[in-house]
Amino acid sequence: MSGSTLTVAVTDYGFPNLDQEEAILQPLGFAFLKGQCKTPGEVAALCGEADAILTQWAPLTAEAIYALKRCRIIVRYGIGVDNVDLEAAAAKNIPVVNIPDYAIQEVADHTLALMLGAVRKIPRVVEQVRAGEWQIAPCRPIMGLAGKTIGTAGFGNIARAVIRRAQAFGLKAIAYDPYAPEELFRELGVEQVDFETLLHTSDILSLHLPLTNETRGIMSLASFGKMKPSAFLVNTSRGGIIATEDLVEALQKGMIAGAALDVLEKEPIDPAHPLLQLEQCLITSHCAWYSEDSLLRLQEYAALEIKRLFNGESPLHIVNGVKDAP
Repeated sequence: MSGSTLTVAVTDYGFPNLDQEEAILQPLGFAFLKGQCKTPGEVAALCGEADAILTQWAPLTAEAIYALKRCRIIVRYGIGVDNVDLEAAAAKNIPVVNIPDYAIQEVADHTLALMLGAVRKIPRVVEQVRAGEWQIAPCRPIMGLAGKTIGTAGFGNIARAVIRRAQAFGLKAIAYDPYAPEELFRELGVEQVDFETLLHTSDILSLHLPLTNETRGIMSLASFGKMKPSAFLVNTSRGGIIATEDLVEALQKGMIAGAALDVLEKEPIDPAHPLLQLEQCLITSHCAWYSEDSLLRLQEYAALEIKRLFNGESPLHIVNGVKDAP
């Protein structure tokens, strides 16, 4: 590498500081441009001359990406990349990289916590106790877990971590993922099924899918109509996978027993949203990924991907097919 100054633009971030990134990249000659961009225009203004981009939620639309003059890599803090126009980046030969492995255990833990909270109706029981109600068998019916079936839509790292935990509770496991190798299913003793069977069979359906044109709104009223009335839906992946208004209707009509969500189509949720009026719906604030440990890993792993590229190595997790970046 030459001694000339490089720049990394951080479009936006929710971290207390960027100490991790600076410790890794400043010794390589990087100066930091820091922003809290909300619009494509703000992204273009901040990043136009940047050599690398770190982004969390800012919209890297085609408009913003075509304004980039020197960028060699875009790294998204997190797993999902739906805020980045992958095709526009590929057209400019810019690899887009995600960080899929920084919070596998945290998201799996949170998924199980949501599952247990919904099935055991824990938030409702806690509120009853606080209100002075003490019932030995409140909030009936409560489903036992042992011998029931958990199904995952998706069979990636997080889904498999969820299944390992669920199996410890005596749950049988099935999964739908047409892209996962068959040997992964065999290794965990998981039955590979099609989407229709997943809907019909699961007592607990846990979503672990990326948000794509194929998966957007896949959990529609038609899908809920194929689930058991006693089934629970858990989503810690992407909110847009569920058609929200259809979920409201399904819960109101008793088409499914409950839902536990960490992600929503629109965040933050409107305090007047009907989902918040439904006691059989448990919602957390897109926090499944978080622990102090995972936060540091996320920042470290993101910076290391930039370091790899500028050291002449290939980034580990390119998601838009650009392998031979300049």
